[in-house]
Amino acid sequence: MSPVLDLSDVTIRRGPTTILDAVSWQVHEGERWAVLGRNGAGKTTLLQVASGRMHPTSGAAHVLGERLGATDVAELRARVGVASAALADRIPAGERVVDVVLTAAYGVTGRWRETYEALDHERAHTLLEVFGVGGLADRTFGTLSEGERKRVQIARALMADPELLLLDEPAAGLDLGGREELVGALAELAGDHRSPVLVLVTHHVEEIPVGFTHALLLREGRALAAGPLEEVLTAEHLSQAFGLALAVDRHAGRWSARAAG
Repeated sequence: MSPVLDLSDVTIRRGPTTILDAVSWQVHEGERWAVLGRNGAGKTTLLQVASGRMHPTSGAAHVLGERLGATDVAELRARVGVASAALADRIPAGERVVDVVLTAAYGVTGRWRETYEALDHERAHTLLEVFGVGGLADRTFGTLSEGERKRVQIARALMADPELLLLDEPAAGLDLGGREELVGALAELAGDHRSPVLVLVTHHVEEIPVGFTHALLLREGRALAAGPLEEVLTAEHLSQAFGLALAVDRHAGRWSARAAG
């Protein structure tokens, strides 16, 4: 079976700046990946490639078996669920929460004249319930807290039953309680064999849910380490990635890191 994601020496340049530098990375069916690195390491750019929204300057990127640059990206994007701050900014503040989720079936933000079947409505409400925001279905998106918005976005990303789900810093801006609720919901998603392949971008090992299997560390646009969590999330690797001597611990399946010494 071919990889879900297969990047070979992928480089992204913008003028004189190299954002990704010869990154090679494979993601296979059933895996749950965390992508970590400092600000500017290239994490969000990597997700844009994985979602088919950015083509490599050089190298080859295959997403769900399709090579970017040689496939219909509109069809490909329909098979990839994305939750990100950039997408949230495009959602109208006055949109009903249930419609925020529903419109993902057409790949649009902002309901217009689309027609949805009863099964679509049922799926949207079910997904909202799964992420603990079912009671907010008739609220408008602009009235939600940051934590509620994050969970609605993930429900939206799952609406079209994607084969690949990309989450760009889903816990950013949340308080401790909101973060833990979200991490718990993502752990349930990760543990469900029916879930799509998951890729989560984060700055913090504490935000990696139980059930995630692999990690990729980026430093200055290059892949520093990739593989099973236990092999990648070492004090040596994380210290190199973040430019600071770190001590790393794991307890009950959750990771933590702090300055060493």
